[in-house]
Amino acid sequence: MCGIVGYVGHNQAYPYLINGLKKLEYRGYDSAGIALHKGSELQVVKKSGKVAALENAFGTLDTHSTLGIGHTRWATHGIPSDYNAHPHYSNSGNLALVHNGIIENYASIKEELLHKGYTFQSETDSEVLLNFIEDIHINNECTLEEAIRVALKRVTGAYVILILSKDHPDTLFAARKGSPLVIGIGNGEHFLGSDASPMLEYTKEVVYINDYELAIINPDQLILKNLGNEILTPYVQKLDIELAAIEKGGYEHFMIKEIHEQPQAIFDSLRGRLDAENLSITLSGLEKIKDKLTAARRIIIVACGTSWHAGLLAEYWIEELCRVNVEVEYASEFRYRNPIISSDDVIIAISQSGETADTLVALENAKTQGATIFGIVNVVGSSIARISDAGIYTHAGPEIGVASTKAFSAQLTVLLLFAIKLAEYKETVSEDLRKELIKELSIIPEKVKHILDSSIDNIKEIAVKYQHATDFLFLGRGYNFPIALEGALKLKEISYIHAEGYPAAEMKHGPIALVDETLPVVFVATKDRVHEKIVSNMQEIKARSGKLISVVTEDDQLAIDLSDEHIKIPVSHEMIAPILAVIPLQLLSYYVGIERQIDVDRPRNLAKSVTVE
Repeated sequence: MCGIVGYVGHNQAYPYLINGLKKLEYRGYDSAGIALHKGSELQVVKKSGKVAALENAFGTLDTHSTLGIGHTRWATHGIPSDYNAHPHYSNSGNLALVHNGIIENYASIKEELLHKGYTFQSETDSEVLLNFIEDIHINNECTLEEAIRVALKRVTGAYVILILSKDHPDTLFAARKGSPLVIGIGNGEHFLGSDASPMLEYTKEVVYINDYELAIINPDQLILKNLGNEILTPYVQKLDIELAAIEKGGYEHFMIKEIHEQPQAIFDSLRGRLDAENLSITLSGLEKIKDKLTAARRIIIVACGTSWHAGLLAEYWIEELCRVNVEVEYASEFRYRNPIISSDDVIIAISQSGETADTLVALENAKTQGATIFGIVNVVGSSIARISDAGIYTHAGPEIGVASTKAFSAQLTVLLLFAIKLAEYKETVSEDLRKELIKELSIIPEKVKHILDSSIDNIKEIAVKYQHATDFLFLGRGYNFPIALEGALKLKEISYIHAEGYPAAEMKHGPIALVDETLPVVFVATKDRVHEKIVSNMQEIKARSGKLISVVTEDDQLAIDLSDEHIKIPVSHEMIAPILAVIPLQLLSYYVGIERQIDVDRPRNLAKSVTVE
């Protein structure tokens, strides 16, 4: 979850490290720190708070160094503080380490080290790992490289580590298991990061490090080994990301920029796949496992957070169009439940980053039981992409805002493409419906743009009116129920207002007790086969003086008249309307957060990519 950076080369390390941490701050912003190799010593500066506080702490300090590592923290073991911030020193002061992940057996290792006389300056598992490495290095009279390898064989959990040593003035050591690490290759220099964003302005050639790999990095050389000390050949990839994609581009926040990028993100997810002229869909990832998909006894979707909501909507689509049983699982529960999985099952994993820890472990477990893995991820070369038998990239582009927006709409787009294409394979959808959905999908980018162009002033007014609410209730039925859940999640994330998403029909089984004149109730009430039912639910709230905010189809005068506030979306097929309906809810959460003066790009306690359990 934390962000890490590293540099070794002929240029100054500090500018790359500090700017890289700013680009990775979405991964954690409880504290930040940098270690520089300065001849005979290691200089460590670290500070609780955001990267700006670290930059101020350096002030006029001499930062001259061509080798360094940096870290921005999302706290796991130990409170956010200066002493728990990374990098950590070893007891001797000879080593410095940054770590992203969790060492699960750190307590037993710490006990061993305490008995040997080691002392600890922090509450972190990371400092334990560093001293464990040093203990092996000293007491076994082995090289630092060998000590790292031995230590990593002993620990359980997830890690990316970068290590500096006083004795190695031109070498950086790195290793990974379960957390991402990218190494950028320059001319006589190497750049390291949790993702590629810090290095985009320096190089487009990168190596994605795999689990159980150890890298020894000099200015002119990258040596890659496994934990068995076998030399591996690095696979160099060329990045297809432009620097502008990770900059705000004139917008006040990444979140609003990414909301406005959704027409393009959806278009890019359709491009090369949907042919509106010939009314056809081409998905090479499905073709690869066509026989497995058509014969599947069931499809299990595993995901977390917003991606889970995308999976929930996909369940409706796939069951409706493909007539196959679909189950949607929280990856964090699925991995521990000892589920019954067979070779007849297809597992769909949905993850923006492709590195979500719980989802990744769930896939590994399912794969050992013979299931076919289908990945839907945004990040090319990510861990889930590599473990999958086949898959689809969403092509949403980099998403920096912690709360997912364009990644979600891109996920919905490719999931509906998946459902339509699988239905075509299985011959479970009528030709008329197939063609209608393809036509409708092709114009979704235009409709999203229309919402963005026409709704913002109205949504800003609603945000001002309801910014002081202490609770929200989001309701939807059928295809719109997952959108109600997503709307509630966004508001919680961005405004810190308690919000609950619920099936509208279930509202009478408890939540209606909360309704009074102070409670805003957001209905996702687009026209569909259950529209009359949700209008009845709206009337029930109205009768109890609740405040109705509705997302409605633009020609639905009945729902408009019932609402205290309404936001219109264009007329669309009921299966496609949810992709449109989520846009106003994203905007509502954003503008409520702005009115409440919250840092919407970095909401408290959250991180973009959850790479720890």
